[in-house]
Amino acid sequence: FNNKNLLNIALTHRSLGNKNNERLEYLGDAILGFIIAEYIYNKYSASAEGELTRLRASLVKKEKLAEIAREISLDKEIKLGSGELKSGGFRRDSILANTLEALIGAIYLDSNIDECRFFILNIYQEHLAIIDPKNIKKDPKSQLQEYLQSRKKPTPVYNVVNEEGSSHSPEFTISCKIDLLDELIIATGTSKQKAEQSVAKKILQILNTK
Repeated sequence: FNNKNLLNIALTHRSLGNKNNERLEYLGDAILGFIIAEYIYNKYSASAEGELTRLRASLVKKEKLAEIAREISLDKEIKLGSGELKSGGFRRDSILANTLEALIGAIYLDSNIDECRFFILNIYQEHLAIIDPKNIKKDPKSQLQEYLQSRKKPTPVYNVVNEEGSSHSPEFTISCKIDLLDELIIATGTSKQKAEQSVAKKILQILNTK
């Protein structure tokens, strides 16, 4: 880094104060999405838009970012407040993923998009070597929506039934109603998105047994 302060900010979680990596995370998220989209667009010229979208989503999701952050030992460099340190924040997928995105944003500001591309494709090298657009399945919410559309039924309606737990360990309860089932289906997850995916998966399992 030419500007060491940028690196320091990129590694600083919001639990340590106002001068943290949230803005860099926002920038890095956009840059990562672009670089990965550009790479798979060029590599998989025969793939349709839907396949490319699912492939990109699988590569930039929180769990994948956290996995890569651990591979490059980013968990050992994150600067956390005392509360997050005690609760093991350096192990949390969301913090690891956000810090990696912030690092990408900092690299861009410190240099240019070419350096970002080099860094991203380097840390993703092993992951990019084994991907196949044909093997990336649609997520349960997408599958359910297509199932209903093919039968000319309204799209599913998801509602938050309950939200509990701390900000470090939340639990969301989501309900979903579709025309093909009389009952309301409910599932939980550590985020709204995960809970919605869980309830969509439950509905698909019920529909497949009918």
